Amino acid sequence: MTSPSDLTRSPYTGWTRNHWELLAERMLDALEPYRSPTGARVDLPGPASGSGPVSDGLEGFARTFLIAGFLVAGRGGHDPQHYLERYAGGLAAGTDPRSPEAWPRPDDGLHQAKVEAASIALSLQVTRPWLWDRLDARVREQTVDWLSAVLGQWYPQNNWAWFRIVAESFLREVGGPWSATEIEESLALHASLRRPNGWLADGHGRLFDHYNGWALHLYPMLWTHLFDVTGTLCPQPLRDQWAADLARYTDDALHLIGADGSPLLQGRSLTYRFAAAAPLWVSAITGTGQHPPGRLRRAASGIVSHFMEHGALEPDGLLSLGWHGPWPGMRQSYSGPGSPYWAAKGMLGLLLPSGHPAWTDVEQPLPVEAGDFARVIETPGWLVSARQTDGVVTVLNHGTDISRPGEDGGDAPLYTRLGYSTGTLPSVTGPSVADPVDNAVVLLDADGRASHRSGFRTLFTRELADGVLVGASQGPVRWVDAVAGPGPNHGAGPDGPATSGPVLTVASVVRGGVEVRLARVDGPTSAVALRIGGWPLASSTPLRSDSETSERTVSAETARDDLCSFVHRVRGLTDAGVTIERGTSPLGEYTGVPWLATQTVSVGDVVAAVVGLARKVDHSPAPLVTVEKTAGRGDLITVSWHEGDATTFMLPV
Repeated sequence: MTSPSDLTRSPYTGWTRNHWELLAERMLDALEPYRSPTGARVDLPGPASGSGPVSDGLEGFARTFLIAGFLVAGRGGHDPQHYLERYAGGLAAGTDPRSPEAWPRPDDGLHQAKVEAASIALSLQVTRPWLWDRLDARVREQTVDWLSAVLGQWYPQNNWAWFRIVAESFLREVGGPWSATEIEESLALHASLRRPNGWLADGHGRLFDHYNGWALHLYPMLWTHLFDVTGTLCPQPLRDQWAADLARYTDDALHLIGADGSPLLQGRSLTYRFAAAAPLWVSAITGTGQHPPGRLRRAASGIVSHFMEHGALEPDGLLSLGWHGPWPGMRQSYSGPGSPYWAAKGMLGLLLPSGHPAWTDVEQPLPVEAGDFARVIETPGWLVSARQTDGVVTVLNHGTDISRPGEDGGDAPLYTRLGYSTGTLPSVTGPSVADPVDNAVVLLDADGRASHRSGFRTLFTRELADGVLVGASQGPVRWVDAVAGPGPNHGAGPDGPATSGPVLTVASVVRGGVEVRLARVDGPTSAVALRIGGWPLASSTPLRSDSETSERTVSAETARDDLCSFVHRVRGLTDAGVTIERGTSPLGEYTGVPWLATQTVSVGDVVAAVVGLARKVDHSPAPLVTVEKTAGRGDLITVSWHEGDATTFMLPV
């Protein structure tokens, strides 16, 4: 950014509101060559989504309209670049059924229009005095007619409920048709998605990801703040419930941001990038939660500046499909060229005037910058830990899965892995999608194929004495003969005929950022080996890798200048290696995964390894794991740490 850093007000990021405004202007100005003649579409370069290029052009219009709306509204209507005029012209043409650039309607079978209708309605609401109130009657009537097409339509039973609520609430505000029954039904659906401690499941199963923040927490509190619904559609007790949920979730979300500003790399739609900042801004806008405005801004500015520093914007100012820079492998079936602009949700703070404490208060540190921490986020089944010296937040996953317990299927790399972090990402293309390696405990069959664990059940996640975290999950594994689909999916795992395998139990014990990962196979099996894979480390240049197998040591590690991934034997593992892939991660051309394996599978035995991700390899003595069999109950596990302390827990059958 061209604005000078302000290290007095923003000692962590240097970013001020001026940086945010300049970013918004740069992103909006970059769209000009791609606006259609009337401005109804923003036809960005890139492959079309499953909805087709006309729908993609609407998406480009609606999502970038959010940026313009937040920017102008936060400036009190000051719009020297005339952004709203550009969107007013597009609105007039897009809602005119006689126009050659008429938009797909929410009732014509192209479901994506239902999503974009909500963004358009939200943008019109926040800019109402400067845009809607100045439109001529014909355009207002056309817009009401187009938005009204959401009434009576089918919506998926997930975060899409809020697209209906927002569109119909705007219609209600401007005197258009709306349905109290449909809003009530959508609110009931939202209530059904609620889980303990401020988390929500996005639809069936255990889909816990960033949609919690940039959809399921963004809209409820923003709805009560921007629309006249409190006391009628939204009684005060319901608003209080949502506020408590948001406060609890925001506290967790702040603990899932790395010191470099990276959000957790987990779940679908990661190409929305800094939309992860949205719930932080909702907290600031509504005054929700216990975290001061300076910390919320530090987190949001950290997320956005992380992407700016890593080349998320093209040289011409466009935001492409990818993570840092362009990376087509991030594309999913619903992803079009305009999809990444839902990152606009992370720019929601521009709604706040320049004098708001969220802009004027001094930045406060993120949890990872304030010190080491360990916490259990029980609802998604995560053990979260971070060391201040490393700056990377790690999550060990024993509860989130694209499938419900007992369902069959392949592992979804973005949901079913044992580990996620702010510095690593599972390979989302390439051979390890069908044959999991990274952060996976797998059984290998005679052909070398790795098993899948999707459909596992959570046994427990809890915090013991002295900040030790323990978690375990269990379920029958299977080998999947992956069948290539017609194109990108919604983030699911590979599909195909499956061969059933035995029950696999996996546990994690975390102390001081060190994980001991344990595994046990129960039941007869034809598998020939068990393998424990470590963290996937990506780099733009070849990684340094090494492995050792001796009577004294079995270990594998891979490293780049600032980060190392390593696995060291604790119990029962004899083989070691590092798997290297190319072109399978947006974080770098080369991805290395260290692993350890057994030479045979001994049913009922517990194997264990230290699995680490840190700035340097931990060469301190490995913990000692002892196992005491108990009749009918399982294994009593004792982990003896080299400092002399011990952790004991039961690993059930």
